[in-house]
Amino acid sequence: MVEDNVVTGSTLEEKLARLTEIVRNLEEDTIDLEVALELFEEGIQHVREAEVILNHAELRVKELIGSSDNLEVRQLKENS
Repeated sequence: MVEDNVVTGSTLEEKLARLTEIVRNLEEDTIDLEVALELFEEGIQHVREAEVILNHAELRVKELIGSSDNLEVRQLKENS
């Protein structure tokens, strides 16, 4: 199995948590422009890496379900 997030070693959840933190920091009125630009750049990188992880997961799901010609949308059953 190929891990697309090996370079940074962080999971999708960690990337989303860091993105939330970056947004919080960028919303501050007192943030320095240079710091804001660095945070923005870091955030863009996390978004790109998250997209790769999600695309990889989507491909794995499609592979497990079968060819796209035979895909059908079904309601998930709850385990209750």
